[in-house]
Amino acid sequence: MKQLCTLLTLICLTSSIKHEAVSWVAIGDSITYLNDHLDETGNRITKGYMTRVVERLPYMHFTNQGHNGWTSGGIANEIDKLGLAKADIYSVFLGTNDWWSSRPLGRLADYQANAGNTTVYGSFRIIINKLRQLNPQAPIILITPMQRADFVYLTNFKNNAYGSYKAKNGQYLEAFANAIDSIGQYEHLPVLDLYHTKGLNVKKLVKFKRLKDPKSGQYTNYPYPDFIDVPFQPETDEYPYPVEAIDMTYDGLHPSDKGYELISRQLVKILKKY
Repeated sequence: MKQLCTLLTLICLTSSIKHEAVSWVAIGDSITYLNDHLDETGNRITKGYMTRVVERLPYMHFTNQGHNGWTSGGIANEIDKLGLAKADIYSVFLGTNDWWSSRPLGRLADYQANAGNTTVYGSFRIIINKLRQLNPQAPIILITPMQRADFVYLTNFKNNAYGSYKAKNGQYLEAFANAIDSIGQYEHLPVLDLYHTKGLNVKKLVKFKRLKDPKSGQYTNYPYPDFIDVPFQPETDEYPYPVEAIDMTYDGLHPSDKGYELISRQLVKILKKY
């Protein structure tokens, strides 16, 4: 009985301890940006990864520095104009647009030599330098890009892209994820490797892609990888990802509620350490 009373006292004491507020600046592309722009998803998602993190860690307060469509090069180029604030923690979630834009990946030597904004490695050096200038003590969490299925923008079907299952201009998206991981290892920074996260495998991103059968002309639900070589005509075809096709993404690229939930759980594991 005495031990039980002691345990209950400890629980009461620890539950009454309040965390000091922790400021978090989340830098990224549309996957970060959409957290505060749910209407641009057709309200297919209800909350992004930052909101979900704060629900679990209510002492954290985030600033959304997600920029729709931007590459690490775009962020690096505008780094002094973004209004980045001093924060307790930073996260950098970039790379997927660099791959699709065919930006040169470069080598770790570009990062080490601070070689400038001509390669992805060089861009990350500029970004990390700026964050360290703002707060040398702040942890910087790097987040790799996710795998991608075929992307079709919900409100503009002509804005579409094939998935990470094949190279773009000779470069695979996985190489960009590995590059970010190598920067993390070099700098001893925590890395959330979403590309190699089992639950975000390309097979799980959408349940199917609805396309016209080239022979019959009838709409057919093609799972991955069957849809890869089936043509999509943005001028005439229906949107290929109806609500029932949603899995870990809602459009082949951007996370669904299910996808954001997985990302936030993984990120919370890292944030709790700080």
